[in-house]
Amino acid sequence: MTGKPRGSDVKERLVEAAVRLLADSGPEALQARKIAAEVGASTMAVYTHFGGMAALLDAVAWEGFRRLSANLAAVTPTEDPVADLLAMSLAYRHTARQHPELFAVTFGRSKGRSLAEIVASDDPNEGSAAFGYLLRATERAIEAGRFHGEPFPAAAQLWSGVHGYVTLETAGHFGQRRQDVEDILVPLGVTLAIGLGDTPEAARRSGESGLAGWHRAEVRSSMREDEGNA
Repeated sequence: MTGKPRGSDVKERLVEAAVRLLADSGPEALQARKIAAEVGASTMAVYTHFGGMAALLDAVAWEGFRRLSANLAAVTPTEDPVADLLAMSLAYRHTARQHPELFAVTFGRSKGRSLAEIVASDDPNEGSAAFGYLLRATERAIEAGRFHGEPFPAAAQLWSGVHGYVTLETAGHFGQRRQDVEDILVPLGVTLAIGLGDTPEAARRSGESGLAGWHRAEVRSSMREDEGNA
């Protein structure tokens, strides 16, 4: 005989339900009644396990950070830390395009908590936040002599550039162009790298390397989709 779901299971299911409703119907669907109904519970479940919608939405935001962190962690480090940073920017973009509504909620709910606090937190969800991966890759670029200065402000500049691009693209401000990565994101990364101390030649080589890797990943993804549709 199966027992009742443990409290932690119910909490996870409520977060998953909220993420699913967000993707299907947008932020207006994030209502206690609708979320609870998704897991076969009453509205009281939201208040029992989270104390209210505000804490549940915070949990949804951290789920967004978890997914972003997982995608950045999947970037395999190479001998070229600048190319690795570009690969991370493409992984960042992929996350936002894959879950645009969750991406918006994630950063909308993280107001008031600085990147430094996120990285330094003892909470495992926060300590593994996306900025930490970017920060460590930036440290490698400085150690390799590609970038100058301190890691935190350099990584924050890179984060600002990538996040600005991704936010504009997901909002549709670049239209339906198909060359945005080649024409905007990669040149942006190269420009930022040069500004942080890299030579133009090395930055461009890293940009070409990262772009080639992205094209290979796109081909593999298309092949998997074709196999799935066969």
